[in-house]
Formats: sequence, structure tokens, C-alpha cells
Amino acid sequence: MVMKVSLILVLFSIFCVTFKMYTEVDAQNDHINDPTLTNEESYKKATSSEPTRLNKEEGGVYDISANPHKRSKMLRLRRRPMNNGNEPKTHAMDSAIRDLVRIQTLHRKVTEKKEGIAIQQQSNPSKAFVASLESTIDELSGSIVATLKSGASLGTGEYFIDMFVGTPPKHVWLIFDTGSDLSWIQCDPCYDCFEQNGPLYNPKNSSSYRNISCHDPLCQLVSSPDPLQPCKVENQTCPYFYEYADGSNTTGDFALEKFTVNLTWPNGKEKFKPVVDVMFGCGHWNKGFFHGAAGLLGLGRGPLSFFSQLQSIYGHSFSYCLTDLFSNTSTTSKLVFGEDKELLNNHNMNFTSFLAGEETPDDTFYYLQIKSIMVGGEELDIPEQTWHWLSEGAASGGTIIDSGSTLTFFPDPAYGIIKEAFEKKIKVQKIAVDDFIMSPCYSVSGALQVELPDFGIHFADGAVWNFPAENYFYQYELDEVICLAILKTPHHSHFTIIGNLLQQNFHILYDMKRSRLGYSPRRCAEV
Repeated sequence: MVMKVSLILVLFSIFCVTFKMYTEVDAQNDHINDPTLTNEESYKKATSSEPTRLNKEEGGVYDISANPHKRSKMLRLRRRPMNNGNEPKTHAMDSAIRDLVRIQTLHRKVTEKKEGIAIQQQSNPSKAFVASLESTIDELSGSIVATLKSGASLGTGEYFIDMFVGTPPKHVWLIFDTGSDLSWIQCDPCYDCFEQNGPLYNPKNSSSYRNISCHDPLCQLVSSPDPLQPCKVENQTCPYFYEYADGSNTTGDFALEKFTVNLTWPNGKEKFKPVVDVMFGCGHWNKGFFHGAAGLLGLGRGPLSFFSQLQSIYGHSFSYCLTDLFSNTSTTSKLVFGEDKELLNNHNMNFTSFLAGEETPDDTFYYLQIKSIMVGGEELDIPEQTWHWLSEGAASGGTIIDSGSTLTFFPDPAYGIIKEAFEKKIKVQKIAVDDFIMSPCYSVSGALQVELPDFGIHFADGAVWNFPAENYFYQYELDEVICLAILKTPHHSHFTIIGNLLQQNFHILYDMKRSRLGYSPRRCAEV
């Protein structure tokens, strides 16, 4: 569920410094990514690893290596001009604020469900919709490949999906969000709307648009505006209302429409694949700052999400590969709906199980079960109960993977222990950065060699996920300051959130048929 803040997020200075890892193909399988290792062997190898070294060379080049006798990895720091924004420090703070507000909504959503006041999302009404989609299987085959674009140029740490809506098709950019189910678009007439790039979508101009009646069982899938309006007339539309923690909200008509996914090939040619009768919200009252997007595409686990609606046609999986959030604006990421046999059979792909529905407090989020955290090859002493969601009381918990959050969050005491471990293992000058939300921060200016500890997550089923340094260290300022890009979850929540920065340059697979998450290192700009 995407958090919106009323602040206008600004992203980066005229020059921003970006981490870019270059590694040989045969060196991409460090630790768990070695296909010849079992989960247990991979864990032992990961916990015995040495700190990653960041060796600065002339021209701002850093050489990362575990030790002089092992294969080295090159991490280059480059300055690239950006069209928008003031300074990276402002961007980081605004992204963190947006993520913190997002956590409030995630927490509230789970809490309301526990207390029985959330709108019940029944699975039965969606079966009728699935049956209607199955009639189009002969027309659609294979998979859908969509284009994702970084929101950096729009002042956000989210990613946007390139879509067309309606007949004739209307081009829109929607926020790509695995943490929510409802997809919605700003519609004309718009009585109270936020500013977006491009004109509004007008359902009256689309021959494929159909309102859902308030008598239709599908109407039970969405929450209604308050006060609830009685459903009197047979063709009366189904109203919906959705509110975010910061007061942002969307209200309008629940409807069906044709969505067409746009894939732009490297040679500039475009390919389109339509999906008819997609359930979505046609928003006529939309409050908040949504970074210039036309709306949102929900890819959560619930029956209302765009992914769930496609399963009967394209199978029970989707995958994506996120390029560097701050990469060149011409660089795009890819999102694939459908089973990718090559990806499923990739020997470098590692898997960890999703928690089953009865083991989680909410059916929207993708929950994972962490066992421990490793920093610099050391398994940290974090209480086991930290990783479990709480069935009693208002405090939520558990670990979710979320494309709509930029940064990664850990609750106390895990956050404090992780932070302390990094502080002990990094042997360079620690500096205080005024009014900056990230900590600790270090000056790497003029340093010939900087040790950066490895960081990895050990899951309860034995899988291990190790991350490159640029995914958990944030660099800003021209004098080369790096900060740990991990924050503490607000005190009222116990969520652990794996954000999109930590997922960058990994091929991520959501295999719902086998209820597991796959991940493999990849240069996503080359996908």
C-alpha cells in the first residue's frame, strides 16, 4: 500500500553520485548464489565471509574485494546530471518520511483486520470475474512484459509502470506497488484531484468501460464511502473509498476496463497486450501527492489485485528486475506477468517460502520468515520473537517485501543491533550529518581503502540473501559521504520491510503456485 505525503518530494542535486557495481558473470554467485551449494552450505559460507573492501582508485573508482586472494568486484562512483531536485540529502529525508507514513498505513490495515473492522474481502465474488477472463485465454498466450521506469525524475523513490487504459487506449503511468490490491486511476470529471503528468482519463470516451453495479457481488470487494449510501436502483454504480494514513485518499466508481500493457523494445518498437474487464477504481475525488502518476497498480496477494486477476490466463507468477533507482532516465526495468521457464530453471535463482495465509495477519502482503541477520559474516544476536507478527494486541509485526517502500526498515531491538554491528566493523571516520535521518554516516573522501561489511538475511527455511554494498549504503554530497540506508521501524509497529533499494539489480520472482520468492543477482539494465 503506497504511502503518500503532502510534502513535494524533490530528488537529487544537479549532480548525484550513484553506486554501480561491475562484476564478472562468474563472480555473481557469491555466498548463497553458488548453485553447487545447499542451503546449509551456503549459510556456512556466508557466515564465514570477510568484510567487503572498498578500495578507492584514481577517478573515483572503488575496488571491492573480500580479500586479496579472492575475486574482486568493482564498484564505480559516478556523477550524473539530473534534471530535477535540489540535493540527495533532501531526497533521502523525503523518501524516509514517505516510507514512515507508509508503515503507518500497513500497521493500521493489519490492526483493523485483527479488530474485525476492516472490510471483508471475500474470494467468492472474484470467481465470477475469473470465469469471464478465462474466455479470453485463446486470444492471450505466453506472458506479458511491462516497462517500469524509475520515479527519480519525478521526485520519488517508487517505480512506475507504463500502461494504456480504455478503447481507444489512453496512455498512463501508474505507481507499481506489491503492497496493495486496489488499482485506480484519476478520472474525468475530477472534482478534487492532484496534479498528474498528462490529461485525465475520461471513461465516457472509452467503449470498453463498464460500471459495476452496487448489486453486483464484486462490489463487496471494495470499501464504501462514509456515510454508506443505500443501493436503490438496479444500475446504480458501486462506489469505493480508500484512505491512506496521511489523509490521502481516492473515491469514485468501481468499474471494469481494458488494460493494455506496453513493452518498448531496445530498438524502439512497441508491443501491446490487452486484458479486458479488469476491475479498477475510477477516481473522481483524489487527495494527496502521487508524484505525477495517473494512479496506482496494485500487485498484492488479495483477489482484487491486477496480478490476481491475471492468474487464470498467465499463471501464478510474476517477476521483475529493478534497475538502479538513480540510473539514467533512458534506462528501464522490466515486469513480467506469467511463468518464465528460463527463470524458474535458472541455477542461480534462490528461493525462500512465503508464509501461508493462516500464518499471516493480512492477505494483501507478501510475508517472509527471517531467522537471523548477518553483518560482516557474523550472525547477530537478535531475539527470535523479533521476526514474528504478534497475534495479540495492536502492534503488528512480521517481514514483508514491498516495492512501494524505498528504504529497508527493522524494528527494535533488531535495528539497534544491526546499526551497532556496522559501527563496530567500519574502520573509517564516522561523521555527524545535521538533520539527516540516516545513520551512521562516514566520510570516504580521500580514503585509499574502506572496509564495508557484508550484509545478508538468513531465512527460517535455510535460504540466504546477500546484498551488494550499494543496496544498503546511500551516497550523497560531492565530498563523498556514505550512510547506512537502513532505518528503524516506528515504535508503534514491529514490521520489517524489505524495500526496493535493497532489491535493485536482483531478478525477483513471485512464484505463487509454489508459494515462494525467488531472487538472483542480475544487471537489470541488461534484461
